[in-house]
Amino acid sequence: MSEVYGPIFTVYLGFRPVVVLCGYKAVKEALVDQAEAFSGRGQLPSFSKEFNEHGVVFANGRRWKQLRRFTLNTLRNFGMGKRSIEERIQEEAQALVREFRETKGVPFDPIFILSQAISNVICSIVFGDRFDYQDKQFLLLNNLITQRFRFAGSYLSTLYNIFPEIMGKMPGAHHKGYQCSQQIISFIQERVRMQQATWDPCNPRNYIDCFLAKMEQEKQNQDSEFCLENLVMSTFNLFFAGTETISTTLRYGLLILLKYPQIQDRLHEEIDRVIGQDRIPATEDRNKMPYTEAVLHEIQRFSDVFPMSLPHTVTHDTHLRGYLLPKGTYIYPLLNTVHCDPEHHANPDTFDPERFLDPQGGFKRRDAWMPFSAGKRVCLGEGLARAELFLFFTAILQSFTLASPLPPGKISLEPAVRDLSSVPPLYQLSMLPR
Repeated sequence: MSEVYGPIFTVYLGFRPVVVLCGYKAVKEALVDQAEAFSGRGQLPSFSKEFNEHGVVFANGRRWKQLRRFTLNTLRNFGMGKRSIEERIQEEAQALVREFRETKGVPFDPIFILSQAISNVICSIVFGDRFDYQDKQFLLLNNLITQRFRFAGSYLSTLYNIFPEIMGKMPGAHHKGYQCSQQIISFIQERVRMQQATWDPCNPRNYIDCFLAKMEQEKQNQDSEFCLENLVMSTFNLFFAGTETISTTLRYGLLILLKYPQIQDRLHEEIDRVIGQDRIPATEDRNKMPYTEAVLHEIQRFSDVFPMSLPHTVTHDTHLRGYLLPKGTYIYPLLNTVHCDPEHHANPDTFDPERFLDPQGGFKRRDAWMPFSAGKRVCLGEGLARAELFLFFTAILQSFTLASPLPPGKISLEPAVRDLSSVPPLYQLSMLPR
């Protein structure tokens, strides 16, 4: 449609007019150059029922600003307990490596184990402790998060978002996502109650403790948004946004390395030269590993796990490229059109880490790279996500050579699902100790 109507056009999703932005320039002009005007969050009816505009992701106005500022500061200054966020990720990455060693080189599907590992990082930050991979509660939680993520990208969920007045009244499988959410919310509420019983304001152990302290601090402030409902929903946001997207990106990355073993060889060489085999990877290594950084950036560009972004709204009457967008207009910035913009990425359908390297082999940033979106609504967990991707990716490749039962030429990189999210096809791989 953009080839016919240009980089900005209107479509109707049901009865709602939606303005679609295509290509790096149009998306940047909106989300970055007019960041405040495009900082509103549109609602997805398939989620609105459970979130009710609470939590960080689906809130607007003062509530969103208070919760976002608090969560950013908590993640950025995470000094509670005795371990930093980096140490928590390193601990989990080594636990994942141990699990992979147990496979003894036999081919397996990495979906669930990667989801567990990434989820455990969020558990450590939110609850203060990680779970054993065989813990029944943890297995249930991860299964629910995986199911909820899949429902979010199903065609029934899409129909619900387009025709909420009709689908909301009809029985059927499109309500299963809400049922999953209620079980996840119940799990979080129980954990909050457990922490309230042992809460020590002088010794915050995790994100929930910090939120409880903020609630106590602002209990006399009638304009405060720090309440139990926002605590539960913000925690839900962290789990949902911080588990499946990162584990899916990692899963796509491992599949790409099976397809291109020569890239894996170069990664092994750089990891051995910079990190070696005698210590675990650290985030400070990233600056000395331009090829690894280029591969990770290209994995995120190519896999395009969140191609549509979430809907934005304009916070006041706004002009964009000569068009008047009334306050409240829904905006869909198509991030996949940024990552596939031929003006900024030659041969965008080809996986090529060299596009992120300069002639001297140093890492080269590109503006048309927005896997975390951009502007005021940029993913608040970007720093955490990038640290996880680097530390898990390098820990795996430090210890293993990845092998596929299929020859590289028969491995497909076409997504199995491409809707609200982009999901790689099912595959199996072997972890061969190095």
